[in-house]
Amino acid sequence: MNAFRIAWPLVALGVGLLGCVTRPVPPPEWAAWKARRLESVGGTNGWTTLVGLHWLEEGTNTAGTSPTNSIVFDTPHLPAAFGTFVRTGLRVKFVSAPGAAVRVAGRPVGELELVTDAEEEPTRLEVGSASVIAIRRADRLGLRMRDSRAPARQAFHGLRCYPYDPAWRLTGRFEAFPGIRTLRVPNVVGLTEEFASPGALVFEVAGRTHRLDVALERGETDFFIMFHDRTAGDTTYGAGRFLYVKPPGPDGTVTIDFNLAYTPPCGFTKFATCPLPPRQNRLPFAIPAGELRPAGHP
Repeated sequence: MNAFRIAWPLVALGVGLLGCVTRPVPPPEWAAWKARRLESVGGTNGWTTLVGLHWLEEGTNTAGTSPTNSIVFDTPHLPAAFGTFVRTGLRVKFVSAPGAAVRVAGRPVGELELVTDAEEEPTRLEVGSASVIAIRRADRLGLRMRDSRAPARQAFHGLRCYPYDPAWRLTGRFEAFPGIRTLRVPNVVGLTEEFASPGALVFEVAGRTHRLDVALERGETDFFIMFHDRTAGDTTYGAGRFLYVKPPGPDGTVTIDFNLAYTPPCGFTKFATCPLPPRQNRLPFAIPAGELRPAGHP
């Protein structure tokens, strides 16, 4: 197979709720991956449920649907006065407004300090179908809102992807750095995010050797890869794609399955804060495998 071809006739076939009409018989884990991807985007807590991202100022921030608030929620079925968020450095305290009926884990809440998404289990404030968590990005704190009744979720028609191509399931090797490096990457809101990076994946395409620096995410054992290839902005999402790869076996080899490359959350919502691929992870060839760009996005 020519690794640089783009299967244009197949693109139109790759549309379905779970996103793939296939030619070769894919491995069984691909169906499970597609189901997880569909849930992560269109499920009740998926990326299409995002309805707001509001950055907190130091001090008192009132919130609700009333325009008199310093933070105005654009979700009609939330109360006019939701509550007050008091930021002190990197800490946030929430005080519920009278009659707002805000709950945490099903229990009414009056006042509490919020755990941000910098921890494993952030505090989730809930009112009906909507929820709010505090997020931390570098030295900024914000509020991320979700609503299972969000218009974007109701309009979501599934994922699109290339048919599974075993030629893009590559065997490579992991090369560890002398020590853990800090991988600094920009994100879509103009901040710089930092990831621990233990090494790089080394692999060959069309007789040439290429490398991708890997990142470690909190709570994940697999390597996280942010990459950009020449399908970006054409058949796949313009900013690049993400991929997970299992750590190497005893012999140092890794399986890099580009059929599992997926669109970052910012391809589905303007309220995400996606990191962007680092310069060294920009590949000089097309990878016609994995998810196609979402409908309506560049």
